Amino acid sequence: MSDTRKGWERYCKYLCACPDAGVTLDISRMKFDDGLFAQADAALQDALAAMAELEGGAIANPDEQRMVGHYWLRAPELAPTAEIRAEIEQCLQRIQAFAADVHGGRIAPPGGGKFEHVLVIGIGGSALGPQFVDDALSGPANALRAWFFDNTDPDGFDRVLARIGDGLARTLVVVISKSGGTKETRNGMLEAQAAFRAAGLDFAKQAVAVTGEGSALHEVSRREGWRAAFPMWDWVGGRTSQTAAVGLLPAALEGFDIAALLAGAKAMDARTRRTEVRQNPAALLALMWWDAAQQRGLRDMVIIPYKDRLALFSRYLQQLVMESLGKEKDLDGAVVHQGIAVYGNKGSTDQHAYVQQLRDGLPNFHLTFIEVLADRSGPSIEVEPGVTSGDYLHGFLLGTRRALAEQGRESMTLTVEAVTPGTIGALIALYERAVGLYAGLVNINAYHQPGVEAGKRAAGRYIELQQGLQAALAGSAEARTADAWAEQIGAGDEAEWVYRILRRWAVDAGRGVICSGGDRPTDARFQSRR
Repeated sequence: MSDTRKGWERYCKYLCACPDAGVTLDISRMKFDDGLFAQADAALQDALAAMAELEGGAIANPDEQRMVGHYWLRAPELAPTAEIRAEIEQCLQRIQAFAADVHGGRIAPPGGGKFEHVLVIGIGGSALGPQFVDDALSGPANALRAWFFDNTDPDGFDRVLARIGDGLARTLVVVISKSGGTKETRNGMLEAQAAFRAAGLDFAKQAVAVTGEGSALHEVSRREGWRAAFPMWDWVGGRTSQTAAVGLLPAALEGFDIAALLAGAKAMDARTRRTEVRQNPAALLALMWWDAAQQRGLRDMVIIPYKDRLALFSRYLQQLVMESLGKEKDLDGAVVHQGIAVYGNKGSTDQHAYVQQLRDGLPNFHLTFIEVLADRSGPSIEVEPGVTSGDYLHGFLLGTRRALAEQGRESMTLTVEAVTPGTIGALIALYERAVGLYAGLVNINAYHQPGVEAGKRAAGRYIELQQGLQAALAGSAEARTADAWAEQIGAGDEAEWVYRILRRWAVDAGRGVICSGGDRPTDARFQSRR
C-alpha cells in the first residue's frame, strides 16, 4: 500500500468533525498509535473532571483565592450563583446598548458628529485578543476603526496618534485594566490624556473604562466623569477575557456580531465537555501536545494559518499557551519546568521564511495548519486557466503538509469554512479548553503566573534606581563612571543597571545627561548637562 493511501486511511480513521462548532481537526499526521488513547484515558478523564469542577465554581487560583469563570461568559446559565449570572447578562446588554448608542450618534463627540475611531489602551490579554479579533473581522464596513496602545513605547504612542491625526476629536478611548495599576496601561492613558489636552479636547468626555469595581481606574473614571465603565471580574484572567467586556466592547464598537462570536464559543465549549476523547477536539489537541512533547513540553508549537485574517492568531496563542503552561512547579510542589513555546507566521509566507528548517532542521516542534475553505466573499479571477489564487494557497498548504510528513515531521490541521465571528469564537474557546486540559495532564496550574509578577517587581526596582540617579545628578556637576554613580546612590551591586540607565539618558536629549570617555562601560563618564 502506498504512503499516500495509508495517509488517506489514517485521515479517515482519526478525523474529528465538529459541525456543531464549525471546526474539523485532523490529527492523522501526528506519530501516535492506537494504544495512546487507552494509555492516557484515565489522565484525560481526570483532567475533564477537574475542568467540570472549575466550571462549577471551584477555586482555581490558590495564590489569590480566585475562581476561573470565562466559560460562564458565553453560558451565563452555568454560573455558580444567580448574582454572577445576572452580572454577566447585564454587562452584555450594556455593551450592546452602548455600542448601538455610539453607532446611532446618541453618544457622540463633544464637537458634534459621530465617533469614527476607537483607541484601545491595554497590555497582554487586554490587547492581544481585541487586536486578533479586529484583524480577523475588520473591513471597510466597520462602524469604528480600531487603534491600539499595547506597550509603553513613546515612539509607538506617537505613531498611532499620527495615524489618527485630526480624527482624535472623533475618537472614543477604551482603557482596560483590571486593577487600574498596570503601569503600561496607566502610561498609555496618561499619554492619550496629554495628546487630548494638546488638541484642546476633554479626554473624559471621550473615555470609557473596563476595570474592576473600586479599582484605581474605576475611581478615576467616576471622579472625572468618563462616558461609561464596564466590569472586569476577578474570576476572568486577562488571557481568557476576549468573551468578557475586554474583548466584546471593542468588537461591538467596531460593529462585529458579538452574539455570533459568543455563540461560536458556547458551541465549542459544549463540544469540548464530551468525555469521548475521539470526539473532543480540545482533548485531542491536549493529548497530541502531551505525546509529541514527551509529556514535558520538549517540542515547540508552530501555528500556521493559511489566511491573512488569522495572521495574529499565533501572537494571541503565545500568551494563552505560554503564560498558562510555563510553570516551574507542579501542583504537588515538584520542580518540573513545564511549558510549550509558540511561534508562527502565515501561509504561504512561511514557505519563504522558515519551512526549510521545519522540513530539514531540528525536529523540535509539532505544527498546526489552519485551513479556511472559503477564498473570499465573491468569485475569484483565474490566474491560470481553471486556477485561482486561492487554489494556489490551498495547494501550498497541502503541499507543505505532505513535504513535512515525508520527513517524519508531525502536524495537525484545523479546518473552518470561513473566518466569521462564530468561527473566531470557536477557535478561542477550543484553545482555552485545550490549554486547561493539557495543564491537567501534566499536573500544573494553568491559571496563575508568578513569573510575570517577578518581572514586575524587578521593573519596580529599576524605577527606584532611576529616581535615585536623578536626585544624585541634580546635586552634582561632576562626571563619574557608572560604578561611581552606583556607589553614590548606595547601589554598588546594581552598576550594570545604573550604566544602562545613564547610557539611555545620554541618548535621550530630554534627560540632560552627557556621556564622555571611552566606549567601554568602565571608561564612560556621565554628568548632568546643567
